[in-house]
Amino acid sequence: MTTSLNATGRSTRMRALALALLAGATLMAGGNAFADDAALNATSQVQKDFKPIPSFAPLIHDVSPAVVSVTVHLRVNRVSGQQAQGQPPGMAPFPFPFPFPIPQPQQPQAIEAKGSGFFISPKGYLVTNNHVVRNAKSVFVTLSDGQRLAATIIGRDPRTDLAVLKVNRDKPFPYLELGDSAAVSPGEWVVAIGNPFGLAETATAGIVSALGRDIGDGEYDSFIQIDAPINEGNSGGPLLNQRGQVIGVNTAILSPSGGSVGIGFAIPSNMVKMISSQLIKFGKVTRGFIGVSVQMITPAMAQAMGVKMIDGKPTGALIAAVEPNAPAAKAGIKPGDVITDVNGKPIDSPRKLALAISSIKPGDDAHVTYLRNGKENHTTIKVETMPGNPEAALMGQEPGSGAGVAQKPELGMSIGPLTNGDIAQLHLPASTEGAVIVHVAPNSPADAAGLQSGDVIIGVGSANTKNPAEVIDAIHKAETSHAKAIALRVMREDQAIFVAVQLPQAKK
Repeated sequence: MTTSLNATGRSTRMRALALALLAGATLMAGGNAFADDAALNATSQVQKDFKPIPSFAPLIHDVSPAVVSVTVHLRVNRVSGQQAQGQPPGMAPFPFPFPFPIPQPQQPQAIEAKGSGFFISPKGYLVTNNHVVRNAKSVFVTLSDGQRLAATIIGRDPRTDLAVLKVNRDKPFPYLELGDSAAVSPGEWVVAIGNPFGLAETATAGIVSALGRDIGDGEYDSFIQIDAPINEGNSGGPLLNQRGQVIGVNTAILSPSGGSVGIGFAIPSNMVKMISSQLIKFGKVTRGFIGVSVQMITPAMAQAMGVKMIDGKPTGALIAAVEPNAPAAKAGIKPGDVITDVNGKPIDSPRKLALAISSIKPGDDAHVTYLRNGKENHTTIKVETMPGNPEAALMGQEPGSGAGVAQKPELGMSIGPLTNGDIAQLHLPASTEGAVIVHVAPNSPADAAGLQSGDVIIGVGSANTKNPAEVIDAIHKAETSHAKAIALRVMREDQAIFVAVQLPQAKK
């Protein structure tokens, strides 16, 4: 009680002091206590005219019933400490003598994980991330009204991290409209809804930070980057525009701490439309395939291959390898070609080419523009269905024979014939042919280009090379043509890449 009275007394004295200070200020202003009446009236008028910032409340109210919590049950065997130390499962610790009771092996423990999802059909089809339901033993969906339903996995697509689930009940489900992600612009407002850390129906707002982000997650990366906070458990939830349309599926964050730092990524809705429709219809995704391996073009490579630069950046996707008898090979595409356009859509990276081809229905044509030796060409490729392992068949050429060791001292490298032992040691496809680099001189042009011992030169420019003599001959031709750089096609760790090497005699 004493403390309360003292606190009240101090409060009274503080108020008196504040009034005294205010009075002093009034006197210093000229003794007119009503000198600021005009300012007070102006403030009152501002309050009367105040218009609140448009609220997201109506949008969130309308869309929340279509957003669900996804609960996944995984079943794993727990390893006891005894097993971890190498003791037989179920046995008592060795210091205890028999017949000490032997404990029974532990039963598998159920692991529960949570994510988000949303309905795209009144029939109960809903979208979530593949990584949410991967390896699931059972999946349950909890609606906004608390109803819990068992879900069936209709299909999964690991390449785009999307999955479609299905639940059933007597009445239709509320669902969300998939909007046009191609119409999204950086800077526009977006809302993310999901279940971060199990907190159902959490809504956050932000803006679109960037489009077409490649975060190294897969060959079809083309994420919408947002600054609306998303965290663990938001995966699979919708990203909405101001009209309440889904423009993306929240799937990943970039964070050093594991929590949101304002850098999140969503799968574009146009990709979601294509993938979800195939999963619902067929249970799997069928993609277009032309049978090429592709790589980025560096400025040095562009110089070596006569590729145009736009705003200081090379354009196109460089063909590093072509599968024999694949659609691209049948259409005349060769290693060293640079694809710049597919069906009227500009191609400026391998990812753009992968997205363009994968979206073409197998059996349809891809009208392709490409550069060969700096000259523009056109062809039509009949797209086929992507095989289960499209990388496995690349570089299927007939074996050739080597022809002695050769050196290119001006480039700083020595090359030798490729033997069967080299192929086995370097883990290369059995059909690989070319010339193996046996030495790279430090600080040489070859070293500066990143070449290393064990690389296998399988081509120069668009021409195949079967042995050291053909490699040397092709390099000589480039030197006599006064080229500034030469593009070597190299096999490294079972992958074909192009490497641009500066030619010293071109430096004048």
